[in-house]
Amino acid sequence: MRFSFLTAALAALTLAAAAQPAAPADPAPALLAPPAAAPPLAVRPLGVAKTSKFGQIGNLTLLPIPVIFYQDETGFGYGLGALLSGRFSADTLTRPSNARVQYWTTQKGQSLLQLVHSIYTPGEKFYLNGEVSAYDLALYYYGIGNENSKSAESDLQYKLFIINQRVQKQIVPKLFFGAQYRLTNMSQITFEPGRIDQAKQPNSQELVPSTFRTDPRLTPRERQDTRVSGLGPVLTYDTRDVPLAAFRGDLLDFGVTFNGTGLGSDYRFVRYQLDARHFQPLGSNRTILALQYLAQQHTGDVPFRELAGLGANLGGTLYNNANLLRGIYEQRYRDRQMMMFQAEIRQKLFPNAGSSVLRRFDAAVFGGIGQTGAKVGDFTGKGTLVAGGGGIRFNFLQADRVNLRLDYAGGTGTAPGIYFAIGEAF
Repeated sequence: MRFSFLTAALAALTLAAAAQPAAPADPAPALLAPPAAAPPLAVRPLGVAKTSKFGQIGNLTLLPIPVIFYQDETGFGYGLGALLSGRFSADTLTRPSNARVQYWTTQKGQSLLQLVHSIYTPGEKFYLNGEVSAYDLALYYYGIGNENSKSAESDLQYKLFIINQRVQKQIVPKLFFGAQYRLTNMSQITFEPGRIDQAKQPNSQELVPSTFRTDPRLTPRERQDTRVSGLGPVLTYDTRDVPLAAFRGDLLDFGVTFNGTGLGSDYRFVRYQLDARHFQPLGSNRTILALQYLAQQHTGDVPFRELAGLGANLGGTLYNNANLLRGIYEQRYRDRQMMMFQAEIRQKLFPNAGSSVLRRFDAAVFGGIGQTGAKVGDFTGKGTLVAGGGGIRFNFLQADRVNLRLDYAGGTGTAPGIYFAIGEAF
């Protein structure tokens, strides 16, 4: 998905800045945890929020977020969201929690209704992270594998309902163990029979068959309604100071999901996922280095919608609320196995400015590499996918480090585009 609203986005940042009170230029990192799970909004929201009494609920802050965007597949979209952020405890051990709700619809009838939450109970005895999402999606499908071309692009629409929930208990400080359950229900799949490839035959009206209809790696069953239901253990070691925009610390997260008919799934397969992140200041908190490695592997009979994918920008909990290789189109490359690495440098732009508004602006440059394959042995380095770009940040809520993020990025097979979101990409 690529969106065109740079002017509107900058206007929203300006209005938001005017609504915020002043704060120190270089705040010390808090020993508190995440609005972690509030992933970047799929539609890159444009928001204005005020931290007035109207927006305060005890230690929590409620931010209304108007949504407006444009993409080729759907036309203009518009809606409304809200972010609830803060701490459910006054102790210094409990990191910030958050919950986000959003609804949008588009000119062509697509829509999203979503609730995502990340909650730390007092003393971080429990960590609750999950989402409930109902999508009516329009995306391009390019096939399965690590290589495809623009000519393979075909329209695909479907409804998608997701329930994803983790419940983890703290074993020792910063180490959580528990279970995760994920349900995805895909229905009302429609796709074009074909399209005219003007590049190959500019004067012809003959249709080139849809990739989704002819892809040899898709079974007829995968083109029908599909339910996937899975349950499994998850172990998380998390020392990040504020996970939504960490200055320092590490994340090591490993989970296994067993999907089977006993849980109501149409397919039987196992998903393994390892997510490792590291954050550290380079000299001071004014420059932060952020690193992430993520690998996802599958065994068994995996439907195309559940394959590991690169170019994940819609948000949600599947990849622990991370955007994977910004600049590559949503799930453009997908297969049974996937590995990727990305790095970002985040820099305060005006730390000593007299204006409290200017002190809230940061910049970032980022890049990443990745690969998908049918088996682990396919990861030879040949066909490595790359993505990268840069952007600006506006510190919307200083206490919880909630940033508005505006990025310009491109990658293998995808023209550069604009991405606007709440929270860092990882």
